[in-house]
Amino acid sequence: MIEVKDLKIGYHKHKVIFENIAFKAHAGELIGIIGNNGVGKSTLIKTLTKSIEPIGGEIIIQQKNSIHYSSQQLAQVISIVNTERIGGFNLTVWDVVALGRTPYINIFGKLSASDTEIIMQSMERLQILHLKDILIDELSDGQRQKVMIAKSLAQQTPIIILDEPTAFLDYNSKHQLFFTLKQLCEQQSKLILVSSHDLDLMNKYTHRSFILEEPNHFSIQ
Repeated sequence: MIEVKDLKIGYHKHKVIFENIAFKAHAGELIGIIGNNGVGKSTLIKTLTKSIEPIGGEIIIQQKNSIHYSSQQLAQVISIVNTERIGGFNLTVWDVVALGRTPYINIFGKLSASDTEIIMQSMERLQILHLKDILIDELSDGQRQKVMIAKSLAQQTPIIILDEPTAFLDYNSKHQLFFTLKQLCEQQSKLILVSSHDLDLMNKYTHRSFILEEPNHFSIQ
């Protein structure tokens, strides 16, 4: 589903953060992205999702070079969960999860009955349906993180990428999250890439890991 060839990442050609990245990732896999702070994990994720352009190399997504995807097309293939906070504007949990349907909504911006069912199922999967009418600003950090993951599920993409999704979760919630992610891979054939500092979780739940180590050493285990 994703093939990376000789990828070079950074923020401009004079600030290369990491290079010589190459891997293939397939449907049904839960893959960890491991590395120390500042080594390039988030930059890799931003590059895979076209938030920033690669300095060199190729990213092939669903047998199509990423440079040929429009933003809307890519949003129907990859969903991203990051550490950025959504708040304000009196948004409820329902409102935020419903944003996951944005790539599919018609020109009138109206949710269909199918969209509504998908939103409900996504919240049920993360066990937050009871919070649907609560304002997002009133939630704990852990609850907010679950909402953002539910939004990603509502987007119904074959690929999900999560950047440090367990940062604000307690021990039980971390394990429940990884258990859910692995179920999604195995039951729905999704490809999920997740970065985390929690090596115990990675070792227990992921099928394999991509490891970024200084100086510029990429490996797979």
